[in-house]
Amino acid sequence: MEQVFKLISFNTEIGLKVLFTLAFLIVLWLLRRVANAFIRESIRDRYNGRIWFWAGQGLNLVTAVLLILGLLEIWFDNPNRLATAIGLVTAGVAFALQKLITAIAGYFVILRSNIFSVGDRITMGGVRGDVIALGFIHTKIMEMGQPVSFQDTTSPSWVKSRQFTGRVVSITNDKIFDQPVYNYTQDFPYLWEEISVPISYTADRDRAEQILLECAERHTENINQMSQESLKVMRDRYFLHSHDLTPKVYYRITNNWLEMTVRFVVREHGIRDLKDAVSRDILKAFDVAGIRIATTTYNVVGFPPLQIENSFSNPKENSQH
Repeated sequence: MEQVFKLISFNTEIGLKVLFTLAFLIVLWLLRRVANAFIRESIRDRYNGRIWFWAGQGLNLVTAVLLILGLLEIWFDNPNRLATAIGLVTAGVAFALQKLITAIAGYFVILRSNIFSVGDRITMGGVRGDVIALGFIHTKIMEMGQPVSFQDTTSPSWVKSRQFTGRVVSITNDKIFDQPVYNYTQDFPYLWEEISVPISYTADRDRAEQILLECAERHTENINQMSQESLKVMRDRYFLHSHDLTPKVYYRITNNWLEMTVRFVVREHGIRDLKDAVSRDILKAFDVAGIRIATTTYNVVGFPPLQIENSFSNPKENSQH
């Protein structure tokens, strides 16, 4: 008989919780409808898609939190049961949202380790560009194009240089744990650039080298002075050897021509404009000096002797000859 009363009491308790749950869901649904109508009425005169989107997201979040708290209060009134339920829910959420939790952890690592900040030019997750926003989960980058040799075949860019494409790319912060982050501007806001020019082996190599150095120095004189100060700061902060920042020309011998490469320092922005100006000056100076750019050509130096026979000629004519 005692077991029967316990069973009836148990069923009664569950029935009351079911009724409370239904009543709670109805009340919560009504409150959400009222709040939704209030928000719609409030922003009707100044309708904005972005405002309405975030207002709806906020309302959904509040509703979800109230729903979870209400159900926990109704069904887990025992503190021991509540602690167990919270533990299980927490473990399930951590497993289901591990990517999200890792992205949030990446956000704090970025801030704490000073990996990059808004305004830096970086490469992250295979995307190169300027950081325009940093959030808990995503980093937004204004994408830049890349040379063809560096492009990813999965998402090639139509801009073949380091200039903005116009696309804003959102990258989750968890990428810093899986892939390297290249920062172009943080500690040393300068880059080494190169321009390669092929010339024939019969050309005036000394004059060509002089032209390359003069053109590079003309456009990077102020940059060299400023980069020396930044390089000194780098040496004081890190274990870094001294580097010569003045322009320099290197030779590379090939089967077809002599490849001369001038190496110089540029700022992280405006690289394409500077290389364009240097290239134009080099071409003008080469024309004045009579130095031609080498290309792949083929010279036909002779033919073997050829004998042509006409099998359809008249035999009488052949006998006369």
